[in-house]
Amino acid sequence: MTIFIAIYITLLGLVLGSFFNVVALRVPAGESLLHPPSQCPKCSTRLGVRDLFPVFSYLLSGGKCRYCGVKVSLLYPLGEAATGLLFLWIYLKLGLSMKGFEGLLLVSLSVIITVSDLKYMLIPNKVLLFFLPLFLVLVPFMAEDPLWVHALGALCGGGILLLLALFGGMGMGDVKLFALLGWVIGWPNVILAFLVACALGAAVGVGLQLSGIIHKKQPVPFGPFLVFGTLLAFLYGPDIIGFYLTFIG
Repeated sequence: MTIFIAIYITLLGLVLGSFFNVVALRVPAGESLLHPPSQCPKCSTRLGVRDLFPVFSYLLSGGKCRYCGVKVSLLYPLGEAATGLLFLWIYLKLGLSMKGFEGLLLVSLSVIITVSDLKYMLIPNKVLLFFLPLFLVLVPFMAEDPLWVHALGALCGGGILLLLALFGGMGMGDVKLFALLGWVIGWPNVILAFLVACALGAAVGVGLQLSGIIHKKQPVPFGPFLVFGTLLAFLYGPDIIGFYLTFIG
């Protein structure tokens, strides 16, 4: 039974990942989520059923539009595949539980933010405002720690990035995002998430510069690193922090 549920969760993630791509790419541009229907961004041809299978349609078409031959952005299949794999990861770690549902919501937010930030260097307020009431209600219901732990996480998450934003090193979208993420994972997991995001962001940034993909002063979206650090802290925070305290002790 577990294997069938795992397959279903993964397929659900792939399908929702396709929708998350639409949200991430249309909301920052001020476009409707419903109109026009899915179409090629180059030739505007409406996509057929065979074009709408997550990941597989991209692979079968060779990464190109079947109608005009223009290359399709890798963001589409990567967003879909990431959602499917992350949904599977959450299920294997937390199972069919309320904590697992919270994890799936966190993955959904993470994928939308990542695609949007990579495409536009923007974290849409509308996306954050959609997830805000969900987490405001869900976290107190699910919390294993006192609520002040989550409030402190939100304060620290938003506060740390606000200080960086004041010195021009961070956008306000990142500040609002990390305040929300800090509310979800609480203290001290928010510190772990921040350290992971900084370390990964620095490593990727240096790698991109050395490879010549970006120049030295070109900004790199920080949202994807924040959500990755948060997911890691959400799933393994107490274990990682406990190991670290034991190691230094």
